[in-house]
Amino acid sequence: MSDTVQPGSQAAAAPTTLDINDIQRILPHRYPFLLIDRVVDLTRKERIVAVKNVTINEPFFAGHFPGMPIMPGVLIVEAIAQAGGALLLTEVEDRDDKLMVFTGIERARFRRPVLPGDQLRIEVEVKAWRMTAVRMEGKAFVGDKRVAEATVTCQLVDRSRSRRTGNETSGPA
Repeated sequence: MSDTVQPGSQAAAAPTTLDINDIQRILPHRYPFLLIDRVVDLTRKERIVAVKNVTINEPFFAGHFPGMPIMPGVLIVEAIAQAGGALLLTEVEDRDDKLMVFTGIERARFRRPVLPGDQLRIEVEVKAWRMTAVRMEGKAFVGDKRVAEATVTCQLVDRSRSRRTGNETSGPA
């Protein structure tokens, strides 16, 4: 992780940027569902800015839409949630035992299409923070144009609890 030192301080501050390897140590998502490539700015418990490089190789472009590829809006909202999850999970020491799940999406708006070749910049600001849950306002940009926005809420759950729940419902009918 990239560390920065505040002027006049002797201790290193928390990381303010994360590369893809750092992100993969924090988030459980993997291809084809990891939707942030880099964190370019992080202020603990307050704000995160991440980028997603959108390429024609994204699997969703095969069907959304043939001959007119557009990134699905729901995946832009997922990228907002993943960026927020990365911000929250940096505060969790036992994050390998935890899972960040969506609990709500509000005021989602899609203003412009996101196309292959675009770089999506995701800016997420924390509106309410509890150790196990967070409410965040996210905005997505291509260049200086806002392409989407949404308020998302996420909750931190124990992985063992989510596995138990999954096993209870996956048995024979």
